[in-house]
Amino acid sequence: MVLEKINDLAIEDKESIMSTEIGSSSSNQRLSIEPDEDGAEITCFSEEVRDVTLHFQIIRLQKQIYAWIGCNSAKIGHIYAAAFTRPSNSVSITSILGGSSDNTGSSIARRLVMKTGLNIVLACNIPKNSPMLEADAELILVKKLISLGYTRAKPQLPPTP
Repeated sequence: MVLEKINDLAIEDKESIMSTEIGSSSSNQRLSIEPDEDGAEITCFSEEVRDVTLHFQIIRLQKQIYAWIGCNSAKIGHIYAAAFTRPSNSVSITSILGGSSDNTGSSIARRLVMKTGLNIVLACNIPKNSPMLEADAELILVKKLISLGYTRAKPQLPPTP
């Protein structure tokens, strides 16, 4: 999808829209595409954690975020949708493809809704019995969402007298 979007751009626009940053390891790469006319923003990056490579793709739409986390491969894994529900303002989550609501990824999707205030569609391909890897993946994803400005600001408490 990202490559299709890049190929649709004029050759002279590719350098101004696509930026690749290579960190200390060759697996720490980032690809970003500025918003198109529909307001979609796409960010892809990889991080090496605990001797595995985690791949991430974030697509920011107007009122929703699609995120994909892949572990060592480009398989899509289970897909979950999460959103605030009325009137209690609690987070509801459902499995769209594979898995159930107690699988790896469903809890990440729930917490992302609470942090961003947006509807979340999360595709997650992390091994089921790897809670530390899941925690690391969530931390990396949340840090990236914060750096991109996709999270809600924490409410400011009034100063105490």
